[in-house]
Amino acid sequence: MINNIKNTQKKSLTEIDLLNSDATQYYDMIVFCHLRWQFVYQRPQHLISRFASSMKVLFIEEPIYENAGENSGNLMVISKTLHVLQPHVKDIESIADILPNYVKNKTIPVGWFYSASFSPLLEQLDFETVVYDCMDELSLFKGAPTHLIDQEKYLMSYADIIFTGGKSLYESKKQLHTNVYCFPSSVDESHFAKALNGIEIATDIVNIPSPVVGYYGVIDERIDLQLLHETSKKLPNVSFVMIGPLAKIEETDLPKENNIYYLGMKSYNELPNYLKAFDIAMMPFALNDATKYISPTKTLEYMAAGKPIISTKITDVVRDYNENVDLIENADEFCNSIQSLLNQKDHLSMQLEYSKILDKTSWNATADKMKSIIKNYAK
Repeated sequence: MINNIKNTQKKSLTEIDLLNSDATQYYDMIVFCHLRWQFVYQRPQHLISRFASSMKVLFIEEPIYENAGENSGNLMVISKTLHVLQPHVKDIESIADILPNYVKNKTIPVGWFYSASFSPLLEQLDFETVVYDCMDELSLFKGAPTHLIDQEKYLMSYADIIFTGGKSLYESKKQLHTNVYCFPSSVDESHFAKALNGIEIATDIVNIPSPVVGYYGVIDERIDLQLLHETSKKLPNVSFVMIGPLAKIEETDLPKENNIYYLGMKSYNELPNYLKAFDIAMMPFALNDATKYISPTKTLEYMAAGKPIISTKITDVVRDYNENVDLIENADEFCNSIQSLLNQKDHLSMQLEYSKILDKTSWNATADKMKSIIKNYAK
């Protein structure tokens, strides 16, 4: 994700004031994450922003290595209780060298890890409680370093609590640790339900010919581009819209057809305006090592927007939503599913079933349960 840095945000007055004064702060939690805060808004942003409502949090990203000679960092103030640090250091271990410039307390109540690549810091920093929120099996992703597996074993040996982002991950990690909890990704229902009301459709999708079959999220090795290509050729009168940044693939890897549209990365706040234009929402994931353990957050977001959903047979989607999502294996099945859903006129029963699922989860409830587990452990 390092190549997808979005550094366009200007320093706010709050940030300038902080950096011109004694920048060291007391923090209740330090989070180490492989994803940029200003990248696609997903599980880390949802959870950590909610933790910051009752704790002071420093969110530390992977280093920006091209500025490593500075041995410093860029601090962004998201709110009074949530700061984001982009380290300018030569390696992960060197983050410990610059932390005294930002962190006043010697012992931090909670250390929260999203990636085992930060595990070398465990011996250099003092945490009262170590949490590993395992949202993906990162060692299976394209370009992952071979030593990441050993780093995860090391992190898990230090971790007091492990959360997982899906059932498949839970079943894998519970064999390796005694204190593992399953917290599948949830949803901010009210945000995505805006697509059901009178909001405007985004200007760069409003004129794309309908019907529109859409996807949003990172476009990387987890997307079955061949499936998308074959289906688009079989249904030339259907528009296939892909929204999101590229990661670890090149633009030349993308299938090109007159009815495939790539709209680039959009902000979290804009997504309902795009979802409103979707006739069908899709999750055309490849079935490979990188998708073996995923539990797509967008499943519930699509439901909150009231959209029919088509997905390949991702394990956690099949297990949890096989009665609510059209599951397909190839382009012919994809075409048949699209045509069938477009012919359905009454979506009331679908939306009622969605409501039953959405009523059982929220990011607020997930964060509260996690806080309770951490609090009880710390007693």
